[in-house]
Amino acid sequence: MRVAPTRIAMWSGPRNISTAMMRSFENRPDCAVVDEPFYAAYLAQTGLVHPMLHEVLASQPTDWRGVADSLIGAAPGGAAVFYQKHMTHHMLADFGLDWSAACVNAFLIRDPAQVLASYVQKRADVTLEDIGVVRQRELFERETDRLGRAPVVVEGADVLADPRGTLSSLCAALGIPFRDEMLAWPAGRRDSDGVWAPAWYSAVEASTGFSAPEQRAAPVLDDHLRRLADEARPHYEALAKHKIGALPEHLSGRKREGPAR
Repeated sequence: MRVAPTRIAMWSGPRNISTAMMRSFENRPDCAVVDEPFYAAYLAQTGLVHPMLHEVLASQPTDWRGVADSLIGAAPGGAAVFYQKHMTHHMLADFGLDWSAACVNAFLIRDPAQVLASYVQKRADVTLEDIGVVRQRELFERETDRLGRAPVVVEGADVLADPRGTLSSLCAALGIPFRDEMLAWPAGRRDSDGVWAPAWYSAVEASTGFSAPEQRAAPVLDDHLRRLADEARPHYEALAKHKIGALPEHLSGRKREGPAR
């Protein structure tokens, strides 16, 4: 009898480490991934103009129902783990969510000021809806009501600061074993990347693992972006208070490093 895969729906906003997280999971030999499967349906419904619009619309189904059906069937290649990278703002109010009950739903968060500073480097026009944080809170609260407890929340900055410890904790919360292959991957593009990769993925294509976060001052935002960040912050903080911590060294398999030489 075929065993159903562990389906992981990772809900993020843009300009987080969402694609690096997809790389991390895809590097597991037991895992298949899908990249923002509702993107074309979202663009078709909203009429928004995004980079590589026509290519995106041609690359995916534009009916959310067909997309949803593909996410709850067998994983590509019969993989035991099916990691689904989702953008929260792609899930419009009239897109059904019943399919998500077949998944372990998790939420990847980032400080909204950092998100906005990064977003406008790729697309100058930005609204609160574009960064998905309000919708992320709505999805989080919906899943909390369904489960009777808070679902898994992970902070992108925590993954960067301690990849092994935080990913070990994340995998435990998701009900799968951590694997060392999640810590490093070959550089370059993947067949699994969305067709929009040339517009958005230059940094992750050059990466071979999670880079330590840079020590930098708070981003300088103009008045419009600062207002958006202030509006977004309560929604981000509502999730952040539930975020997981890194597993301690003796549980995560980290080896204690000797003194610096």
